[in-house]
Amino acid sequence: QLVESGGGSVQAGGSLRLSCETYRLTLENYAIGWFRQAPGNQRTGVGCIESRDGLTFLRDSVKGRFSISRDFAKVYLQMNSLTPDDTAVYYCAAGPKCREWVVAGQDFWGRGTQVTVSS
Repeated sequence: QLVESGGGSVQAGGSLRLSCETYRLTLENYAIGWFRQAPGNQRTGVGCIESRDGLTFLRDSVKGRFSISRDFAKVYLQMNSLTPDDTAVYYCAAGPKCREWVVAGQDFWGRGTQVTVSS
């Protein structure tokens, strides 16, 4: 019910825009969070967008570089000034609300999209 796309390989300083497309979900009823997981690391929250007012939250390490937006059926993660530390599989998840940059009570997950940033 959630499908991520837009990943790829870029050099440091480059940009990517990830998309999270929802199927059979009414986007306005869910907060959508972005997570990432690098090899050997835990999955961590990157940012979250609330369902009704569209308020967004980002973890400190990506503020000023990443942004989250949405339209009728997709949520986007715009990533600029990428660094090798941003290399990870990026996931989106749907839940009832944001708790700062983490979506709480993740009801649905996508399968992820790989982002690789080379130096």
